[in-house]
Amino acid sequence: MSTFKKLASDTALYGISTILARSINFALAPIQTYAFRQPADLSSNVTIYAWIGVLLAIYTLGLETAYFRFAARAKGDERADERQLVFNRSTSLLILSGLIPALLTTLFADQIAVQMGYPGEGIAVMWGGVILAIDTIMAVPFARLRVENKAKQFVLAKVLNILINVALNVFFIVLCKDIAEGDYLPALRPVAAFIYRPEIGPAYILLANLIANGLYLVLLRNAFSGFRFTLDRAATQTLLAYSFPIMLTGLSGVLNQLTDRLLLRQFLPDGFYPGLTAKDALGIYGNCLKLSIFMALAINSFKFAADPFFFSRAEDKNSPKLLADVTKWFIIVCVVLWVGVSLNLDIIGKLTLSAEYRVGLGVVPILLLANLLLGVYYNISFWFKLSDKTSFGTIITVVGTAVTALFNVLLIPKMGYMGCAWAFLASSFVMMVLCYVLGEKYYPVPYHLRSAFFYIVSAGLLIYGSSLVQIPNLWISVPYHMTLFVLYLGIIAIVERDTVRLALQRIRRRPAQQPAPSRSDG
Repeated sequence: MSTFKKLASDTALYGISTILARSINFALAPIQTYAFRQPADLSSNVTIYAWIGVLLAIYTLGLETAYFRFAARAKGDERADERQLVFNRSTSLLILSGLIPALLTTLFADQIAVQMGYPGEGIAVMWGGVILAIDTIMAVPFARLRVENKAKQFVLAKVLNILINVALNVFFIVLCKDIAEGDYLPALRPVAAFIYRPEIGPAYILLANLIANGLYLVLLRNAFSGFRFTLDRAATQTLLAYSFPIMLTGLSGVLNQLTDRLLLRQFLPDGFYPGLTAKDALGIYGNCLKLSIFMALAINSFKFAADPFFFSRAEDKNSPKLLADVTKWFIIVCVVLWVGVSLNLDIIGKLTLSAEYRVGLGVVPILLLANLLLGVYYNISFWFKLSDKTSFGTIITVVGTAVTALFNVLLIPKMGYMGCAWAFLASSFVMMVLCYVLGEKYYPVPYHLRSAFFYIVSAGLLIYGSSLVQIPNLWISVPYHMTLFVLYLGIIAIVERDTVRLALQRIRRRPAQQPAPSRSDG
């Protein structure tokens, strides 16, 4: 149980920054949709951030996972120099990988903006390119903090980044924008008008992100301790031979989540949504899918802790059983999130999105399930990482990417952005099943299949059944949906009663382990 407690502790700690980042940025959604009431205004940001996600998966070259693997092999103080060398080589590669494309993006920003369908928004493309370069360079330094168990430093940097990003968002697109437009504080209008330029508009969201991420280089300068720019042909080939399939695997996950945003405008027929343009549809979809971020919270928090955790136990004969048990509870947690958010979309949507954006809320339950399956895929993909058979990740990647692209092309013209959600779900399911089948052949794990099937199917039926009962009055619908959610939690507690009983027994025993108070304390 100590291994579970260690993993849970690390997941919770790393999850603080992840959850705070997603939650606060999620809280920015009403601010951003308030500042830019026309959904088309935010469509360029949706597209640029989608490209940042795709290109980041490529530019980081899978070296984060490679660093985990090779650093784990060089355990002990006597091999500290070897670990430093792995860090130097990995970071040197990422510096080249990040800076060269950023330079090209800066030089040709206007032309790229035109090709993307956003003429006149070259400055947004340029800022996006610099964000991409910084995130690429910081990938291995952040991994180093995790390997060296410096979780507090990791979390502190992330939290400060979040607070700065949020503050700058409010400053640029609320205070400066409103004052420049004459809404209040007329004495400050000349200053605000100097800072806020209407032609830049939504790109200020990118500028806030750029400034906040740039401060990583200052906040985490100690993570570069001992760094020397080092490139060695043979060692580089060894690193890339391991990391390249991992990069393709990561790219697959990113494409499954972002291809929809890259294809929606191109394949949505004119007039599909009456009164809305393709840019409006993309802006609506891009902001509604933020509600599916709740599932990504669990996945990302778990990932931060799971990579070093499982690699450090790669030689343990109990690893398969441990992986199975961890996956079971990962699914239970994700199913609870899926049910909780899906049942309460009425109130969540009202609190987080302007009315113009809420028409797309129907995609959220599907996207949550797709993220859940992608999280399961991530869990069971450890078999090819632990057994050094990362080439299988390439096979799964190719299949998953093909399914994503094919279903988006087929479904968008018929279903609009709902087709994007179903394409993501189909791809996540295919990848999960394919990874499981291959894994059982090369690295058998006793997964709890009945448990997984029961929770996912029962949750899906509950969500679907609830959607058939429309209750416009929030004072009735919110208590009704919360009651359903609590009842579902009760079902989980009954099914997992043995585990719950053991946990309660441990909690009760803890006070008994403390020294008994003397009578004089009484």
